[in-house]
Amino acid sequence: MSSIGMEDTDAKLKINSKIYNALMIKQDEQKVIELCRKVPDHALYVFTIHDDTVLHMATYTKKSDLVIKLLDELPDQSLDKMTRQNKAGNTILHETATSNHALPVADKLLRKAPGLLGMRNNNGETALLRAARYGKVDIFNFLAGKISGYDHATRLPFLHRNDKTNVLHIAILSLHFDLALLIANDYKYLIDEKDVDGMTALQLLACKPEAFSRKHVEGILKKLTSCVNYTCSLAQRQEYRQEKRQRELAKELAKFLIFRDTSWEVTESIQDQSRPKIHRYGANPSASSGDQKGIAEVSAIDHAETPLFLATKSGCIEIVKDILSVYPQAVEHIDDEGRNILHVAIKYRQLEIFELVVQMEIPLRRLVRKIDYNGNTILHMAGIKRKDYVAEKMEGPALLLQDELLWYERVKSVTMPHFLNHRNNMGFIPEELFAIANNELRAQSKQWLIHTTEGCSVVAVLIATVAFAAAYTVPGGSNENTGYPILINHPFFVAFTVSDVLSLTFSLAAVVTFLSMLTSPFRLEDFKHSLPNKMIMGFTFLFLSVCLMMVAFLATILLMIKSKESWAKIVLYTCAFIPVGVFALSYFPLYITKSVTRGLNYLRDKAKVLVPQWLVNIFCFSSNSFKVKAPSSSIP
Repeated sequence: MSSIGMEDTDAKLKINSKIYNALMIKQDEQKVIELCRKVPDHALYVFTIHDDTVLHMATYTKKSDLVIKLLDELPDQSLDKMTRQNKAGNTILHETATSNHALPVADKLLRKAPGLLGMRNNNGETALLRAARYGKVDIFNFLAGKISGYDHATRLPFLHRNDKTNVLHIAILSLHFDLALLIANDYKYLIDEKDVDGMTALQLLACKPEAFSRKHVEGILKKLTSCVNYTCSLAQRQEYRQEKRQRELAKELAKFLIFRDTSWEVTESIQDQSRPKIHRYGANPSASSGDQKGIAEVSAIDHAETPLFLATKSGCIEIVKDILSVYPQAVEHIDDEGRNILHVAIKYRQLEIFELVVQMEIPLRRLVRKIDYNGNTILHMAGIKRKDYVAEKMEGPALLLQDELLWYERVKSVTMPHFLNHRNNMGFIPEELFAIANNELRAQSKQWLIHTTEGCSVVAVLIATVAFAAAYTVPGGSNENTGYPILINHPFFVAFTVSDVLSLTFSLAAVVTFLSMLTSPFRLEDFKHSLPNKMIMGFTFLFLSVCLMMVAFLATILLMIKSKESWAKIVLYTCAFIPVGVFALSYFPLYITKSVTRGLNYLRDKAKVLVPQWLVNIFCFSSNSFKVKAPSSSIP
């Protein structure tokens, strides 16, 4: 490179640095204007490594007054360069569309260069689509007003990306439900349009259950703490109100779209494609040739999943309720695999949706009879699990297996008796399929229980040893003449004696309970009630023994010290119960989830007591605790 070329490059780098520093770092508007007067193309000068002009970056910094001043100073010969795009394909109008405060800028830009309105970036987005992506209602309305006079065919390109995604799709995907509701009202013909994946707006919304529920659901103690914080923190209250408003808008949008969606009417035949079979013998356990032909014909029909089934899979109970409220007959829809809503709810472990359908007594009679194209009844679906990853919970594998067993029993209670021995196309009855699907989880549960009980047994034996030794080394010692404890008449001595005896009793009870678990045959049936209940009982005995050991320790210290100061006693009380508090906080959510919620469910399902759903949900440790989840292992 020649010396002149190097000098030009150095000069360009210096001016670029000065402009960037004045605009992005120091935000010196007057300096930016002066520097733009010294460079070619003025405010349309390209100065970043991503080919942004000064106007691009000034718009990005939301300096509307600066942008207008720079536009006013543009010479007429530079106006033809206003359509310059950066490496992302964004024009100045694309950057303007990301801020509601830039309306004057957008108006001035379109008066100087009307062609900016139809230009697309590398994602195929017009400025109107970009405004929808960022949820900028004001700028969206302004840009939409510019195309309001166009006919339908001319307007469509402004509302779509190259991949068929329209402004309604992108507003929903970006969780801007206020703008999505506005778009759905103004452009109703976009509601039925499908993106490149064949998804309509309602289908996309049905895949977002998080839009209808709290983003962060904590344990009971955290919920109480957060309630106190909300009364103290203005920022948190504002966040809570915004979150609540988002949920309300999502529900309103769902209702609006549901009234205009009838995709559930395109259903498969109600006729079963596989005949009932209870024996394992024959030429082939798969479907007959006639059935295979029927399945092939059905598979050839390309029907996207309806919003009802998508909402069922994702657990979006609000959309399911709204659809069944507007179109109750949609509950009989059958997908291209011959499955109805019960099959889908059971496979994806959506308990609330399952219970909702079960309450529809008359339709339920038809739904429980359905066999899918693979010969699976609804009870088979309890052994077929989804393949996607399930987030880890506090519960160990044994408690997850218990959830699966209880889920199987719940589904079995509504299954027709003659389907208990029905074999699917793989030749399995529901019980066999369930056992195979949970074989790995059963092995993990066995190992987890063994390790857990062994560790807890060691702790329980240690506590029993200490409690036993303390009984023969009483505080204050014994009278040499009578052999009786010297402090026998002291009130704290009684507390020491009772707590020490009970601590020894409960620790030995815990040891016996854990030993009975170690000698268990670990049958699949044992994981339903016997083993989990024994584990909870063992934890309870262990917890009580720890608590009482701390009481005995505290009573001993109070007997031995001479000081009568109240502060000393308060400190001792506090220190003594720190281990108890840690133990309680660690296992309290487990007790709530496994004891209280299942007790309420038993009253509701077995004793027919009207226990409201919200009361059950209050005692759930997390949003997923009440829903029976499946482990990651699965049968394809």
